[in-house]
Amino acid sequence: MKSTTAERMNHTIFVLVTLLYWCSLYVYVPILSPYLDHLGASYTMAGIVLGSYGLTQIALRLPLGITSDRLKSRKPFILLGMLCTAASCLCFALGEQLGWAFAGRVLSGVGASTWVAFTVMYAGLYRGEQATRAMGTISLLTVAGQLFGMSMSGYLVKFGGWNAAFWTGAVIGLAGLALAFLLKEPKESGDRSPMRFADLAPVMKDRLLLKVSSLSILAHSVLFITMFGFTPSYALSLGADEAGLTLLVFAFMIPHAVSSFMTGKVFAPRFGAWNVVLLGFAVSAVCSAATSLVPGFGLLLLTQAVNGFFQGLHFPLLLGLSIQHIPEQKRATAMGLYQAVYAIGMFAGPFLAGGLNEWAGLKSGFYLAGVFGAIAVGLTLFWFRPRRQRSDASQPSLSR
Repeated sequence: MKSTTAERMNHTIFVLVTLLYWCSLYVYVPILSPYLDHLGASYTMAGIVLGSYGLTQIALRLPLGITSDRLKSRKPFILLGMLCTAASCLCFALGEQLGWAFAGRVLSGVGASTWVAFTVMYAGLYRGEQATRAMGTISLLTVAGQLFGMSMSGYLVKFGGWNAAFWTGAVIGLAGLALAFLLKEPKESGDRSPMRFADLAPVMKDRLLLKVSSLSILAHSVLFITMFGFTPSYALSLGADEAGLTLLVFAFMIPHAVSSFMTGKVFAPRFGAWNVVLLGFAVSAVCSAATSLVPGFGLLLLTQAVNGFFQGLHFPLLLGLSIQHIPEQKRATAMGLYQAVYAIGMFAGPFLAGGLNEWAGLKSGFYLAGVFGAIAVGLTLFWFRPRRQRSDASQPSLSR
């Protein structure tokens, strides 16, 4: 009985830490591009700051995952992740300068790079046959933490100024760090070989994994140009106030969460995974490009609701499709590679959009997002048309 109680307590602590982790990482995301405008950043510089979050993950996600796997220890990396999320917010709060903003965003990328340790530790809290349930649950925790954090940012800025969002994120991160010290690592089975750099070569030769990863780069490029990039700045240019950014968050994130939950359970089994991926890319491409054409904030909310829903269709399916054909003993390596590769989109999307916005104005970045979505549609048709009807459903999304 004591063991059961202890396990439940450990599970509860992990859930709270995960919620605080994503909340701290995303509490300032909706106001980040407006804040950079406030600091006088050019669109090019804003793109660099926004993209540094992904660039850091490109460099660190896979090495941190492999190191954690070889050490068979997750807690130190979870502590590192919580510390970096808090430090990221402190950098923003303590210095109203572009240099501090860049440092803060880099630190947030370091914190996000530790996410693989969270997922592996959480899976260890479940029996082997319940692994799918564990990933579905942690996917829901991810969206819940992001939504809670992002929904607060507009009101915090409205009533407390820019720094209110950053100080709140720092406090949330430190609270998560304190709780994380109470976590107890589950015992891992001894029959699983740790992930190694040497395992990457054969996995990197898998054509399907590389194709799906390429599509995920485009998907993340679109997301980090739009809602996680320049859409909040565009909303303010249309007359929205800081509190209106909260409505923007809800308009995008709630449909996004609903479709992410339903796509693998309802849509993919009925219509085929690749058909759903294709539809998600097609509609999100149109909505992203159309963002630049809306004349008012009300219509912007409508486009973001549709965009959020259809972007939520392909993220979970691409994740599952990236590993469903990979042998069990190589799936950890494949997942680590996949997560490191799609981080390219987190960097390239806002970086390229920032440079384009500098040259042709804020609206041009949304056209670029539409182009990326259209390219993804073309590649999906070219690569997967013969197999779309027979594709299986995938597992829920683990992160962003």
